[in-house]
Amino acid sequence: MTDSIVPNQPADYVPAKVWSPKNNYGGTFGSINRQVSGARFEKELPVGKHPLQLYSQGTPNGQKITIMLEELLAAGHPGAEYDAWLIDIFKGDQFGSGFVGINPNGKIPALVDHSTDPVTRVFESGSILVHLAERFGAFLPAEGRARTETFNWLMWQMGSAPFVGGGLGHFYAYAPLKIEYAIDRYAMETKRQLHVLDTHLAMHEFLAGDQYTIADMAVWPWYPGSLYGVYNTHEFLAVEEYTHLLRWYKAIAARPAVARGRVVNRVSGEPGTFLRERHGAKDFESLLRVE
Repeated sequence: MTDSIVPNQPADYVPAKVWSPKNNYGGTFGSINRQVSGARFEKELPVGKHPLQLYSQGTPNGQKITIMLEELLAAGHPGAEYDAWLIDIFKGDQFGSGFVGINPNGKIPALVDHSTDPVTRVFESGSILVHLAERFGAFLPAEGRARTETFNWLMWQMGSAPFVGGGLGHFYAYAPLKIEYAIDRYAMETKRQLHVLDTHLAMHEFLAGDQYTIADMAVWPWYPGSLYGVYNTHEFLAVEEYTHLLRWYKAIAARPAVARGRVVNRVSGEPGTFLRERHGAKDFESLLRVE
């Protein structure tokens, strides 16, 4: 972006005194975004045989939960068996009455825990991670300082990722036109966040220190997972220069549970490399490159 003032886009645009929606904003989600919440159609959610029922899609936020569940199973917690049902956000599945009944915000992922009476609904990916960690006593340190550090980075991710997804990802990959000011604005902030992580990981094996925790599971799909994957901004942001971050990223990627969790509830990719739904460990046997 040059030092000169960037002209309005469109040139004659002036914000109205009171905003009102337009018929169609264009872009990937333009036809389904609305300014009101709530269900748009009636649709019950399926329920499988396991206590944990996940309704999600394999976006960075969705991957957090399937990675956590696969890590719990790998760590010897059979009660973490789960059914993962696809909620296709590109088709508007998240606006069905059953899903909105679990998450009134209409965003994936959402979890129903049938091991409690009455059943427990959990929405927001950070809340789901904490719920599972506390239920199974895993990946969340009990000791005060390490526990606080885990929450520090978990909350950092929850607050920072909208700049990457809703900001850079939207304007770089999904918006109907390229707006230099918007892309530069969010590229600057994303680079700053990458530097925050790289600087911290130069001195620590994992985010909370020497323990692998839910903080790592929350951050990993976003930094730099989303930049290599869904938004394809890794070259644009020169991600390879963050060597300490990449050391951490590659170490976590090598974990078999992460390899399994990252492919669940995906809707695209090479045939045989992802699962639209997951209802048992045997489902992974159909895949070509997942351990």
